[in-house]
Amino acid sequence: MKMDATQIERTLNQFDAQAIPPGHPVIPQLQRLFGDHTYFLDKNGLNIVEPVDTEEQADSGLAVVVNLANWTDASAASLEPHEPESTELVVKLETDSRH
Repeated sequence: MKMDATQIERTLNQFDAQAIPPGHPVIPQLQRLFGDHTYFLDKNGLNIVEPVDTEEQADSGLAVVVNLANWTDASAASLEPHEPESTELVVKLETDSRH
């Protein structure tokens, strides 16, 4: 999912990562490989955030972090893509008071 600035800020408050800025030169390549998303880098690799997809939580504002690629070594200089893997990390994108 493509996130707005508020959603990115809320995500980063709950997820120890860095958002890749939309104008970064790597974004077009990531979009060709994985689609139109907001991308995050953390200690494990490349991630996106996708809404939780269950009937009872359809409008809950919850999203799960999905890992798309892992670092190839400890230097974190190169990524190895793999099938998307949902992580156990769920972030809350909306506040309790909706406007």
